[in-house]
This record gives sequence, structure tokens and C-alpha cells, in this order.
Amino acid sequence: MKKIFLGSIFLFASFFIFAAGCNYEQKPPKEEGPFLKSDLVELKELDSTLRLDIRYATTNNFIGRPVYKVACAFLQRPAAEALVRANKALRKKGYGLVIYDSYRPWSVTKFFWDITPEDKKQFIADPNKGSFHNRGCAVDVSLFDLKSGKEVTMPCEFDEFSERSHINYQGGTAESRHMRDLLQASMEAEGFIVYKSEWWHYNYKDCYKYPILNIPFEEVMKSR
Repeated sequence: MKKIFLGSIFLFASFFIFAAGCNYEQKPPKEEGPFLKSDLVELKELDSTLRLDIRYATTNNFIGRPVYKVACAFLQRPAAEALVRANKALRKKGYGLVIYDSYRPWSVTKFFWDITPEDKKQFIADPNKGSFHNRGCAVDVSLFDLKSGKEVTMPCEFDEFSERSHINYQGGTAESRHMRDLLQASMEAEGFIVYKSEWWHYNYKDCYKYPILNIPFEEVMKSR
């Protein structure tokens, strides 16, 4: 979902859709439970060493405008605790986790779907089915080097709509593929499953146990 893929027509159209903003009055698809009670926790409260780079709270995303009003990251507690364990294991190897996105309200997923061209929709969750992000069980991550403080180089940038984003892509440098594979091994060791089309996207194993949520970040923070 990188800006380089947005043509002038797409930008023109998305401007008018964006002006309306994410409509939290819209309702997510109905599901049959039972579901576990949602227990979204703020990741930085569990582990202050996690680095946040919440792209959708900035202009550095495929829309070129902020979608979130605050730069926070939440996950359901079991997924959050698993992420913390993965981060601790990586820090022993000299790396730390960078969080690009985690819990995402359903209305934001709907918004992304509406503005994305048809030929790129394979990279976007269908709002009619909901996203694992909407359940608070998906996280977009990368690595940074503890010594230099710099993010490592991966085979492609976050949210790039191309073959380079695939977890099995064999191009790029050997080092970038090594970093991607290190991230995958560390996350999978704690119960996360990579989304094969996006090296940065990981779903926690218990995703379907939680309902689709459409709660703005501000309300999540107030409820804590």
C-alpha cells in the first residue's frame, strides 16, 4: 500500500472519500459467536522497548494522509504478550521490533477498501469479511538494529504492492532476506502466522476467537 502505486486518478478520487473520513457509524458484518471478551492492551505499556512507527497516524502511508488521530498500538492481551516474548528473544540477538500497525477499527479497513484500485485489492482485507487487524490479533512489524538504532533493510518497504512483499520472494540482497527470515522465525515461535503476500503482516493463532471491532483508538484509551 505504498504511495508510489497511487496514480493521479486514484489520488484525486481518494481526496473526496478521505474528506468524509472513516465513518464509525457504519456497522461491521454480523458474526455468530460465541467470542472471547475483547481485552485490548496498549503495547508500550507491556514493553517500553517496542518501537512505534504507526504509519497510518502519519503522512508516510499509501494515502499520504493520517488516518489515525493518535499514534498508538493495541492488541488482544494474549497476542500482545506473545509479541513481547518475541521482542525479548530478538533483543538477545541485537534487534528489536518496530510496530507499524496493530488493532485497526473496522471503519478504517472499509475506508482502505473503498479507495484501493481493483488490481491492488488482493493486498487489502475485504470489509465484508473483516480483518484480523479488526479483531486486535494482527500486527505489522519489522526490525531495527539495537546498536545503530536504524531499521534493517527488508526486500521491500512496508505496504508495497508488489511481488517483493511476498514472504518467499527470492530477490533483493541476501542480508535483507536473512532479516525477513529472522523476523518470521521469531514471530512464528510465539504463535504468529505470517500473511504470505506481506512479509510484515502477522496474525496471532487465536484470531477467530475475538469479534470484529470498530472502536476508535480514543475510546479504547478511555476504557482502560
